[in-house]
Amino acid sequence: MPHRTRPMPALLLFTGLNVVLCATITPVYDFVCFHPYWERRRERRRQEREASIAHGSK
Repeated sequence: MPHRTRPMPALLLFTGLNVVLCATITPVYDFVCFHPYWERRRERRRQEREASIAHGSK
């Protein structure tokens, strides 16, 4: 006897999971992209770039 599938609970679970993921993607994206680490890294790289340009022009 083959295994009996239950398409309705599976569909509800799949839909519910997608709703949760879609609802949480914006806060997670904002947290990751606008984390202070990236701003510090950008500033550090800018300073290193300016230092290398100033050092190279001497």
